[in-house]
Amino acid sequence: MSDATFSHLDETGTARMVDVGHKPVQRRVACAEGFVYCAAATVEALRAQALPKGDVLAVARIAGILAAKRCDELIPLCHSLPLDSVDVEFFIEAEAVRIRTTARTTAKTGVEMEALTAASVAALTIYDMCKAVDKGMTIGGIRVTEKRKE
Repeated sequence: MSDATFSHLDETGTARMVDVGHKPVQRRVACAEGFVYCAAATVEALRAQALPKGDVLAVARIAGILAAKRCDELIPLCHSLPLDSVDVEFFIEAEAVRIRTTARTTAKTGVEMEALTAASVAALTIYDMCKAVDKGMTIGGIRVTEKRKE
């Protein structure tokens, strides 16, 4: 194990919410991505919006945005943040849908958990809406791709 300290643990190892009260309010941006790997036929049906449950990507976009807004309810020690915006974009590739999310806030702490949550729930929504036609889908590659202060 490294010498790194974990900010969500106190000196006795008890989980705690990090105190960010001393930090300045700043504009913060985080981006995340994830992938839903699927069959070529599913990719084509997504492109044509020809899946039985309707416009999958429109529903997944709304699901991702709503999830980011509820991140603090899902992740136990996550701070409640006033989100300025959440963008969810989809890129239909040969064997996958790539999801890119961007979350922005003006707050005392970062917004990467909201971006990750948006990408994760958007991926889960795509999976849910396509599972009847593609039993072999997988979700992966969910990660933060950018984090900055503006």
